[in-house]
Amino acid sequence: MDFKVTQILNPFDTLETKLSTYLPAVQVDVVRTAFQMAATAHLGQHRSSGEPYIIHPIAVAEILTDMHMDYQSISAAILHDVIEESSIDKAGIAAQFGQEIAELVDGVSKLDKINFENRAEAQAENLRKMMLAMTRDIRVILVKLADRLHNMRTLQALVPEKSRRIARETLEIYAPIANRLGMNKFKIEFEDIGFTFLHPVRHKILQDAVTKARGNRKTFVQEIEKNILEHLKKDGITIISMKSREKHLYSLYKKMRQKELSLNEIMDIYALRIVVNSIDACYRALGVVHTLYKPMHGRFKDYIAVPKTNGYQSLHTTVLGKYGLPIEIQIRTEDMDKFAENGIAAHWLYKWGGDKKNLAEVRANKWLKSIIDLQEHTGSSMEFLENVKIDLYPDEVYVFTPSGEILSLPSGATAVDFAYAVHTDVGNACIAVKIDRRLVPLSTHLASGQTIEVITAQGAHPNPAWLSFVATGKARSNIRHWLKTQQVAEAQQLGKKLLDRALSALSISIETVPSNILHKVLHELKLQKMEDLWTEVGLGNQMAPLLAKRLSQQADIIDLDDNSLKHPLPIKGTEGMIVTYAKCCRPIPGDGIVGFLSTGRGIVIHRDNCNNTLELQRFPERSVFVKWANDITGEFSAELRIDVINKRGALALMANTISDCDSNIENVHVDERDTRHNTLIFVLQVRSRAHLAKIIRVMRDLPIVTKVSRVK
Repeated sequence: MDFKVTQILNPFDTLETKLSTYLPAVQVDVVRTAFQMAATAHLGQHRSSGEPYIIHPIAVAEILTDMHMDYQSISAAILHDVIEESSIDKAGIAAQFGQEIAELVDGVSKLDKINFENRAEAQAENLRKMMLAMTRDIRVILVKLADRLHNMRTLQALVPEKSRRIARETLEIYAPIANRLGMNKFKIEFEDIGFTFLHPVRHKILQDAVTKARGNRKTFVQEIEKNILEHLKKDGITIISMKSREKHLYSLYKKMRQKELSLNEIMDIYALRIVVNSIDACYRALGVVHTLYKPMHGRFKDYIAVPKTNGYQSLHTTVLGKYGLPIEIQIRTEDMDKFAENGIAAHWLYKWGGDKKNLAEVRANKWLKSIIDLQEHTGSSMEFLENVKIDLYPDEVYVFTPSGEILSLPSGATAVDFAYAVHTDVGNACIAVKIDRRLVPLSTHLASGQTIEVITAQGAHPNPAWLSFVATGKARSNIRHWLKTQQVAEAQQLGKKLLDRALSALSISIETVPSNILHKVLHELKLQKMEDLWTEVGLGNQMAPLLAKRLSQQADIIDLDDNSLKHPLPIKGTEGMIVTYAKCCRPIPGDGIVGFLSTGRGIVIHRDNCNNTLELQRFPERSVFVKWANDITGEFSAELRIDVINKRGALALMANTISDCDSNIENVHVDERDTRHNTLIFVLQVRSRAHLAKIIRVMRDLPIVTKVSRVK
């Protein structure tokens, strides 16, 4: 395929000059061919600014060229909009440039040809596609970050509504991704431009306030810098570089919001970076700084011994300088400084001997594995996006395993998050945890420096309540996956019982149904196998009596009131999530009960005198004849209304009385009737009607109780 473009060759000249400094001529020729294809595809197209569209892919390629990326990445950058904006598809790119470049281009391309219900779903699915492509080839995200960076640099050409939407998306997703990959230059530029367009008024107010507050601080910082430099030289410490800088506005803004502080309360708006020649020199330089200036309590961080999740390494300390001016000091080696600015991109920017990988690369690969794990255990793209966002935010705690291994977790992580970070099987089987050798609740938030020991048990499984306090995407997705799997297994078991009973009423069994009829019904319902059919019945998506009729090919309508169908299904209380107990009437063993199939939930059990059953009886095909089994185990919720005389200690007295009756309180609500009387609504755990009757008798004997009744 030959691409001849004469009128737009100029934009490529500068890029070609840069490429020639580090790529062989044969690879530069491939990039030139990519430019010719892109220029042809985008011919006549213009950006919102009015400039020819080809300027954008060339600018993206130049950003990657400055990072010394390989020719495949540069070619993909130039071609990254070709699939979306022209008739050329992935196969056409692969035919011309090979599968590797085609995969990179496809990984960055949006799914514009699919119809989504809303913009949020489209964004989530596009991110999911891109991140899964990234797990196969990290260069996908580098091309995408460069693409987003140039788009951010040209936001002023867009209407305010669109520029704000892109700015918000960048701050929520792309800046955190750049941070996760250790690419600090990208992160800072994303945040500064994003802040400017998302909150223009706040940006201007904060910028003016910082300029006003700056005053003579810059002079003081320069004096501190000069003083430290002199003493480092006296101690024979080799200094590669030393420079001060103002912290960028978005970091100040985030700090003000998160800690609810005013700008006047955030004094350390300056940072001084000291780059030395060795790790030993880092700690010696720290000693010099602390000798000269008083360190602020709680503001020292050793990211050399314990690197950040993205591989960042440095010593951080905040000291009080002249006139009590706080200044943050960062001390690191030259390699650490390169990695801090470029992260995983340092792999291409700096050539290391052999197969040596930088720490950012190692940490990025670990994160990519967690992305694959999230994908495997999440259903919708919105859920995937939610879990990825959880893992993108960088505040961290560092804790130890009993063997001394360090694990980093996001701020707010709990013992359950730690268990899943160790291994999915450990999280699933977790029953208790020890922090620094003391047993604590699983919901306990972790703090840096703690040693965590997880106690597991064979046969244990995740608790749905864990979803209310876990902080990591891995824990959340694995708990949800287990619950979904468990629900499917329980639904299959229940569905098989229901279908067998319905078929038995017609004097047939599933084994006697002709295979061609069975396959026909499965095909009509778009199901693959019998297990899927049982699941649909168990979840209430298909009605067993009607399904039995289709399988039996009987022409007459099934009489749903026929006694032959009413072989009651025994309820043991151990059926799991597929059998639930209605909160409107809270049935317990001993009550007369009826069951109704609810779509997606399985069987919902009501008391037979519940008012809601009158409405449900209009759908007899959803009725399930049920009874309590003889061997019931477990506890059930019951609701009591107790009228009491308002006296000090009344609630405590009743709570102790309920406990003495071998029952737990799930919930209590106090309703003040007047100054002398209160009504208390208790939700209790009981084993049966007899157990509940005993509690009611004991409560009635209390002198402060005027009335006790079960809520119907």
